[in-house]
Amino acid sequence: MGNIQVSARIPANLYEKLVIEAQTLKVSKSELLLTALAQYFNNTQDIPLNLKLAQLEKRVAALEAQSREARSLASPRETTGAASIIALPPLQTYQFELVSVDIKGEICQRTPATAQYFSENLGNGISLAMLSIRGGTFLMGSRETEKGSREWEKPQHQVALNDYFMSQFPIAQVQWRAVANLPKVRRSLNPDPSYFKGDDRPVERVSWYDAIEFCDRLSSLTGRSYRLPSEAEWEYACRGGTTTPFYFGETSAGGLVNYMSRRIYRQESPQLDRQETTPVGSFPPNAFGLYDMHGNVWEWCSDRWHDNYEGAPVDGSAWLSESEDAYRLLRGGSWDFYPECCRSASRFSCPPTAASINQIGVRVVCI
Repeated sequence: MGNIQVSARIPANLYEKLVIEAQTLKVSKSELLLTALAQYFNNTQDIPLNLKLAQLEKRVAALEAQSREARSLASPRETTGAASIIALPPLQTYQFELVSVDIKGEICQRTPATAQYFSENLGNGISLAMLSIRGGTFLMGSRETEKGSREWEKPQHQVALNDYFMSQFPIAQVQWRAVANLPKVRRSLNPDPSYFKGDDRPVERVSWYDAIEFCDRLSSLTGRSYRLPSEAEWEYACRGGTTTPFYFGETSAGGLVNYMSRRIYRQESPQLDRQETTPVGSFPPNAFGLYDMHGNVWEWCSDRWHDNYEGAPVDGSAWLSESEDAYRLLRGGSWDFYPECCRSASRFSCPPTAASINQIGVRVVCI
């Protein structure tokens, strides 16, 4: 089985992960690739390609765990270099208030809560807060009786996820600019793409490929593995343990989310639309301490679009496909969408090249 022939059948990002692991473990690239790919392909002839890719991602994760263990036993000199994964900074704790609403969208309960995070230094006094998301299981998708639900949000299915970190806010323009000015990995980035200007506003008008480049540059800067969230990771993080349409409860309100609040979802009062993005963190967070998971800007996910959840991964991994041109997943809704489009289960899609939409931003995870 030839290296080039086999590796051409897998996505470039997974191939490159294996190359990095080969460098880290100090084995030949072809040896590691052939070992991993042989295990991946040899016993899966009858499995659809999207499931094969999910299995390969698991294999890559196992290789990453193996390399981390090897690095922990190595001397500091042996672990220097671009391929090294740097230990996380000490976790810090912050306190916040969790709110719940009644059917009229009025706050009926306030609960003190805490979350753990680490702060990534982007230089020039700019930082990126990454919140700890403890793994678990949840029901992904919408209930049959959920107001505003769509067929592409079904069937509900149980998904199990491992721990990960997610950015506390959508990436702000000041953070985007800091990373966009770092050396290019694959493609150039516009350091100031947004239509609505403001350092603390979410970056928008970025394509899926731009978001991938942002993650690649962030990984190169920090020595840690940054990427877009899978759709399952996004919804799990958004829900924060809830099963309701919004993490606030059965409805929401214009005072809690930046969306088209002139349209009501249940019995809340209509309000004037803001008709623009708002500074990140302007509204109450969910139980994980994450802000703006509902509204403000749509957020890219790793996955390719599928019309429903039949055959979807159940391990939290991204659902891929053979087509690089396939539409990519968007989650969360935006300032210019109705409340039902901003629910925890709502999903949307766009071409990966879409870079002129002032409603699409990005949020990242670290594993």
